[in-house]
Amino acid sequence: MPAPGELIMVEPRRPKPPLHWSDLTVDERKAKVVEIGLPAFRADQLSRQWFSRLSDEPSTWTDVPSELRGRVKDELFPDLMSAVRTLACDEGTTVKQVWKLFDGVMVESVLMRYPERVTMCISSQAGCGMNCPFCATGQAGLTRNLSTAEIVEQVLAGARSLARGEVEGGEGRVNNLVFMGMGEPMANYKSVIGAIRRLTEPAPAGFGMSARGITVSTVGLVPRILNLADEGIPVTLAVSLHAPDDELRDTLVPINTRYKVQEVLDAAWHYADVTGRRVSIEYALIKDINDQAWRADLLGELLAGHLVHVNLIPLNPTPGSKWTASRPEDEREFVRRLKSHGVAVTVRDTRGREIDGACGQLAAVESSAT
Repeated sequence: MPAPGELIMVEPRRPKPPLHWSDLTVDERKAKVVEIGLPAFRADQLSRQWFSRLSDEPSTWTDVPSELRGRVKDELFPDLMSAVRTLACDEGTTVKQVWKLFDGVMVESVLMRYPERVTMCISSQAGCGMNCPFCATGQAGLTRNLSTAEIVEQVLAGARSLARGEVEGGEGRVNNLVFMGMGEPMANYKSVIGAIRRLTEPAPAGFGMSARGITVSTVGLVPRILNLADEGIPVTLAVSLHAPDDELRDTLVPINTRYKVQEVLDAAWHYADVTGRRVSIEYALIKDINDQAWRADLLGELLAGHLVHVNLIPLNPTPGSKWTASRPEDEREFVRRLKSHGVAVTVRDTRGREIDGACGQLAAVESSAT
């Protein structure tokens, strides 16, 4: 049941994605394998194939009787998405993919390889209902929520590419995950939490990632932030604030008309208190809109003394948009002002500008072409 006063996000009615192994809990998997004629212990073996060995070809799984492999594939591991377009930059270490889901909907994921880690940015919804005017996805509107398995599959697809040496730099493993692709993760809460559990559960149940390597972003759905604090999963909470004052944030992040800046921050501080995890404040610097020195001071005053880190994001403009990145000198002054308040701050390394890097751009191009 929704919390009192909670804003209810209505998802457009569409056919549901096919049920997949990654949607199921351990107990549900055991019941499913028994249903198709396998002993319950086979569930762990199938999970090892899928999550640990990263094998996506059930026809090759010798721990399944040959006569049942087709049924296992069709009923437990249906195809969820197909690659429509793959673009690489940064000498092949940044790979952006557009995926077509079962109903023709397009979503994006990005794999970014650094010397010491691999980070993936994934989508939780097709489109977004938050309507932030500077965001390509927000302007597209919400098409539908992704299922738990559709979210997980983006990560596993990246993991398979790394394991097979298909990404520049040789074999590797996904170390970090950010829910900062298409969609508002907290508006698809159940599926996102399900995906996090599959990805963090140790083998054979899941992929075995560290929850501390996962960041969940939100524009500020306060009831869901409070829910996340109670989940017992120590992920990093990232709040997409973008303005320290309600007057501007009402325009930049329309959900602010329901959950004001201080209410969002209070929920974030609660999350930090419960989990002991530092909160990340995401702030897209937009030229002459939210990058004034006085706004840096106001933001610093709001955040000073809290377990927090500010991640400044030079805006990646979308074609035809009036919104663009701040001047370098204004960015530097913003950083200086925040530091003067004792607030930790970094400027995000922007990757993928030359491959329609802003979230939603490439999927929108592919959708309009079909």
